[in-house]
Amino acid sequence: MHATRIKTKAVGLLSGGLDSTLAAKLMQEQGVEVCAVNFTSSFCTCTPKKAGCAAAVTAVKGLGGVSLKQIALRDEYLDMVKHPKHGYGSQMNPCIDCRIMKIKKAGEYMKKIDADFMFTGEVLGQRPMSQHKRAMQMIAAESGFPEYLLRPLSAAHFEPTVPELEGWVDRNKLLAITGRSRKTQISLAAEKGIRDYPCPAGGCLLTDKNFSERIRDYFIFTKNPSMGDIPLLKTGRHFRLENGDKVIVARNENECNVLRNLWIESDHFLVPFDFSGPTVILQGTDLKTALGKLVAYTTPPVWDTARVTHRHGAEKKIMFLDAF
Repeated sequence: MHATRIKTKAVGLLSGGLDSTLAAKLMQEQGVEVCAVNFTSSFCTCTPKKAGCAAAVTAVKGLGGVSLKQIALRDEYLDMVKHPKHGYGSQMNPCIDCRIMKIKKAGEYMKKIDADFMFTGEVLGQRPMSQHKRAMQMIAAESGFPEYLLRPLSAAHFEPTVPELEGWVDRNKLLAITGRSRKTQISLAAEKGIRDYPCPAGGCLLTDKNFSERIRDYFIFTKNPSMGDIPLLKTGRHFRLENGDKVIVARNENECNVLRNLWIESDHFLVPFDFSGPTVILQGTDLKTALGKLVAYTTPPVWDTARVTHRHGAEKKIMFLDAF
């Protein structure tokens, strides 16, 4: 971190949402060179498969094409979700630990590119778990970079940080926003020409009740959790059987294709052969129940003489339903 650089450089955590985009704009207006970092994971509801966050890309364009570093959160993140030091929110959302991990990684990136400080779009009091004052102070402390972490939208409510004390940014031009209302931010965004901020607040599957139930179940029954398993958790109807087996039933044609792509040879893969119905994956051995689920979600009723393609390992065969 070099205070002698002609132009101050800062790493900004950019989700593509209104607050982080506005924070970046405030820094640019003070002559700071912004280097954006965006975190993605399989839990992001605004992140398509095999794509970065489109909202962050849009925000970068709106900020004049600042540099963007995208970081995918992998198994280390999943382990944190399973064992969060600071617990969960209303569902399986470990918001405090999530923020600490992201800010730590942003801090590492800050050091790597010799930036002077980093900033976020956090607003005091906006979120109940991770954005009350004590939590924000704790997040800063545990990130390892407390003196170099600036929250431009709520800076007036915190002690001055190094970039303010060193004069890299003018504290008098920073804001004092608090609370859940976005009226102030929306008004400021309009003034500053920020109009496209499509990524909504709360775009995380870990805050969803149904998905949280699935991932709790997954942690109970999975010895070595992996981010590679999450796409399957996001797809279809899931049934945990009494013997511990898992049956996953596609809900539409798109999910049938997704299950086909996600199937691995250790699982059973069931596809209607001579009738229209859902694709099914069985993780376990109870084929009879898995076929029962397939039939239950098929309309109209299926004859017992109907056939299903069954794949398991290298084996592929056609089975009659009445055989079960």
